[in-house]
Amino acid sequence: MSQTETGLLGDAFADIRGTLEKHYLATTFSWQDVAQRYRRSRVGAFWLTINMGVLISALGLLFGTLFRAPLQEFLPYICVSLIFWGFISTSINEGCSAFVGAIGIILQVRMPLFTHVLRTLYRNAIILGHNILIYPLVLLALGRMPTWHIILVLPGFVILSLNLLWIMLILGILCARYRDMTQVMQNLLQVLMYLTPIMWMPQTLPEGLSRLLLDFNPFYHLISVVRDPLLGQLPSATSWIACIVFAVIGWTAALFIFGRYRQRVPYWL
Repeated sequence: MSQTETGLLGDAFADIRGTLEKHYLATTFSWQDVAQRYRRSRVGAFWLTINMGVLISALGLLFGTLFRAPLQEFLPYICVSLIFWGFISTSINEGCSAFVGAIGIILQVRMPLFTHVLRTLYRNAIILGHNILIYPLVLLALGRMPTWHIILVLPGFVILSLNLLWIMLILGILCARYRDMTQVMQNLLQVLMYLTPIMWMPQTLPEGLSRLLLDFNPFYHLISVVRDPLLGQLPSATSWIACIVFAVIGWTAALFIFGRYRQRVPYWL
């Protein structure tokens, strides 16, 4: 590794370290974002929870009937799938505009740039915390109880968040330079939603197509490590290994890109 590359990596690490040391900035901004969005609303952010609950009920009944799946099995599945897919897709979409949306702060206040990426993830984690309250209500309505596997949601959520952060960091830089990429990502995520088992179950696929859409779909593995424990299942070793490999390779690429283009972001804005 050349001295220049080492210096770029050092700059990237310094920015991220500065963000983590002042993590309260990202936390404060994220809470303000949520509070401002629902200011003067009596229900507040729970409007998102109500909307998600209605969507889960409608799609659960519709697709459960189409796929002839037992309601006790399919409704919890689509509930967890939609909640976490909403977290993943919204985080990535808003990650595209993490720097563009914070143009006023970036150009006027000196703070680590990674703060704005972490702020975006925190904001969507707060909304996820509201939406996940639907899950125990679904279990209660169906007369089911969570199993001990639920404790595996925590490490699964950590590895999911680590992967989202490097994706958001790269896309934030890319979209600051090329604004059209935001629309490209929105369309791509819509396609990926139908290619990933969110509204359909993996066992409904034929044998050959199953391997193609599952084993080689990174979003399937990312959502499996948090969805399977909530459904009383152990995530497969393949999904865990895939998520860890994604994190290592992704963060390596993200650090090089961030170190190289970090100082150009304010000029692109």
